[in-house]
Amino acid sequence: MSKRDTDPKSLKDVLGAFVTDNKLQKGMDKVDVAQAWANVMGPAIVKYTTQTKLDGDRLFVQLSSSVLRAELAYGNERIIANLNEELGRELIKKLILR
Repeated sequence: MSKRDTDPKSLKDVLGAFVTDNKLQKGMDKVDVAQAWANVMGPAIVKYTTQTKLDGDRLFVQLSSSVLRAELAYGNERIIANLNEELGRELIKKLILR
């Protein structure tokens, strides 16, 4: 019979260690970024979003509307700042709209 670890740990610490040990952080970041895009941009923009892809510190967003793409390009820096704020860390450095 194995002895239980008597040192209490928070669930957050245990899950964080699991993610790190199994090298799952990149996958978690991709899911977090897609959710952050939806939260920050709202349903009107999400409706025209066909794909979000995180590659390193670059976020590629494919939009079905060229007019919307041009509009969003003007607020590129602000969108990056809002997404990083939503994520709680500086994950995105560059936003590429396609």
